[in-house]
Amino acid sequence: MKKSKIDTGSEIALKKILMVCEAFGGGVFSYVSQLCNDLCDDFEVYLLYALRPQTPPQYQKFLDKRVRLIPAQRLGSKNILNPYADAQAVRELQAVQREVQADIIHLHSSVAGGIGRIAYRHEKAPVVYTPHGYAHILMGPGVKSALYKTAEKILGKTNGVTLTCCASEDEVAKTLCRNTAYIETGLNVENLRDELENVPYPDGKKTRFTVFTLGRICRQKQPQLFNRIAAALPDTRFMWIGDGELRDCLTSPNVEVTGWLPRSQSLALAQSADVFLLCSLGEAIAMSLLESMFLQKLVLVSDVMGNKSVIHDGVNGYVCETAGEYIERIQAAMKEFPVQLPERAYQDVLTIYNTEAMKRKFVAFYNALPEIGTGGGT
Repeated sequence: MKKSKIDTGSEIALKKILMVCEAFGGGVFSYVSQLCNDLCDDFEVYLLYALRPQTPPQYQKFLDKRVRLIPAQRLGSKNILNPYADAQAVRELQAVQREVQADIIHLHSSVAGGIGRIAYRHEKAPVVYTPHGYAHILMGPGVKSALYKTAEKILGKTNGVTLTCCASEDEVAKTLCRNTAYIETGLNVENLRDELENVPYPDGKKTRFTVFTLGRICRQKQPQLFNRIAAALPDTRFMWIGDGELRDCLTSPNVEVTGWLPRSQSLALAQSADVFLLCSLGEAIAMSLLESMFLQKLVLVSDVMGNKSVIHDGVNGYVCETAGEYIERIQAAMKEFPVQLPERAYQDVLTIYNTEAMKRKFVAFYNALPEIGTGGGT
């Protein structure tokens, strides 16, 4: 086991953590890579991962050199509901643990959470599962979501801890499993500050009030609702930074779809806007939401898992339930912008939703795991 010197000159053994991540792309990639990097001073970190199309081409450069990378050969979302492939993935995860002998195993997202909880159901080391937004909520009602929910209930009976990203996701977890806890997702404030120093600001004076969102145009993000809100405010500019399979739903003439852009261009457009709108079916905690709070944009979100834990109506933004409520809030902001709300949201990022706070909570959580695992939800 790896050892670390402390000020007294003595050495202490570091606990080993095995991160298992099949959904190694998008927001989960950002979360897991940041978490691995932050924990390297306190733990010996191993990362078992499966590549996805969304995985950055040079993903290794985002990870601390101390993180020990283990590319998965059998674990993958294409194997779901294929008993033979699933069995191979289970054996792969078990083999990795026999080799690593991790003190803690942390499973990230639905596929790794499903395969991993089967593979490690008799494991002596504490097993942690982070859904990063429950799939059956993010995809909306349907047969597939019902199957995912049923699987969560069955797997929730295994001996492990479900660690969610916020209080409202924890409320859902308590209906599905025995032991729960939550640690709020954090934004790397220093990295974002550095990025903003090099942002190319648009030329000329902005003349139109601008509402934007950022992310994949998919069912979870409810582009039809976004389009309905835009159509009711024809003199307001609406902007969707991103792209996706439901792009054709954004038909209102005042909606601009940028497609996927380099990070600096996305930040420049976000910085120049007035309102961030997130009308999703559910979230864990969206990184685009935290970034918009840091940019001191007025934030309007749906009253769903994830969003309602971060945004408190009339305090640091607005929580809306209907298209009419979004429209009314935007119209009111165009007449008199509520500057105190974005200011409070910015302070919330500095005090709660940042990676420094997240790291402190994770170190404490991991070190208390044997107690949590045998006790109950926290």
